[in-house]
Amino acid sequence: MRKALAASAARARANTIAGIAVAAGAALASTQAHAQSSVTLYGILDAGITWVSNTGGSHVVKFDDGISYGNRIGFRGVEDLGGGLQAVFVLESGFHLGNGQYAFGGSEFGRQAYVGLKNQWGTLSLGNQLDMTEEFVYLYNISAWASGYAIHQGDFDRMNGDRLPNSIKFLSNNFGGFTFGGMYSFGNVAGNFHRNSAWSVGGHYAANTFNLGVAYTQLNNPNGIYAFDPYAMIGARSFLGQPTVTVDPATGAVTDLYSANAFPVDKQGALAVGGAWTIGDVMLSGNFTWTAIKGLGVTSYMKVYEAGASYTFRPDVMLYGGYQHTRFEGNHWNQGSLGLHYLLSKRTDVYISGDYLRASGPIDAVIGYSFTPSSSNTQADVRIGMRHSF
Repeated sequence: MRKALAASAARARANTIAGIAVAAGAALASTQAHAQSSVTLYGILDAGITWVSNTGGSHVVKFDDGISYGNRIGFRGVEDLGGGLQAVFVLESGFHLGNGQYAFGGSEFGRQAYVGLKNQWGTLSLGNQLDMTEEFVYLYNISAWASGYAIHQGDFDRMNGDRLPNSIKFLSNNFGGFTFGGMYSFGNVAGNFHRNSAWSVGGHYAANTFNLGVAYTQLNNPNGIYAFDPYAMIGARSFLGQPTVTVDPATGAVTDLYSANAFPVDKQGALAVGGAWTIGDVMLSGNFTWTAIKGLGVTSYMKVYEAGASYTFRPDVMLYGGYQHTRFEGNHWNQGSLGLHYLLSKRTDVYISGDYLRASGPIDAVIGYSFTPSSSNTQADVRIGMRHSF
């Protein structure tokens, strides 16, 4: 979506290995067939220093990484099978620069891992894959372009660029500006086809300076890295009618009741719509998401309204800004985000960013499910960082 940052993040390529010959069987040894194949290595590294105004009652200055862009190293492969058919695969690992550990719950290829077939209609693939909210709408989260911390509250609407494991997926090619797709994630629970399953559908249209996307993603019994810890996610002291914390009356110390065992959510369904319009050096962007959370016989709805813009001062300097308004269970959140990026090259940039969040009701503010909740209804952060892609 962004000409400079997104392009350098998505199209950093190197080390192409070409000309791998595939021999036919022994019976056809005298007339060997050869298929053109390539494997590409790519990656992104992001690190910096962040100041946070209030985490559990105290400010903090810390090293943090994978914020403006998630750290990754990946391998992308393609083999021409002839007749317009290709075999494709992606193996992509997420990790932390600060300690070298894997992200995504410690999974080696937690960002993506799939194999599939591609033809003139699109790609059919199987594995751990990006959902349709990521494919078609999440780039309209303009606040997160300003600051990687500025995802929507708790990522309830899956606008942070999320995955579905054990999935089969179809993603179409571009037909006159239209793309579309759908996928199903198997729960793999013996005797219960529904439990832990998920599905996602969506579409996108792009024409010149205007583009628009829509998607719906549903998780049944969210689990693993997508399980619910309501207090850590949105700072709420109650959720679906249940308390999420206990408070020591003498000290005021807050204990999160679901930090070790997830809150029992039966269904999470998220509808997202977003669009962008580029006018010269200015890009206007906005989105709306509606998410239903069902558990313990109760259903609550989160609505997020977001708008913002980016301005390209010159090819190597860009300013991003976004505002989010969120409503959930009688509470609301207002958040503003700004970020300035300076490209040292097509593959390396430095940036400064900041966020300010104010919540209403019995809420301990927490920006983007990224920090320990504040001891008040406000939280702010400032970050200086750099990113390199290869």
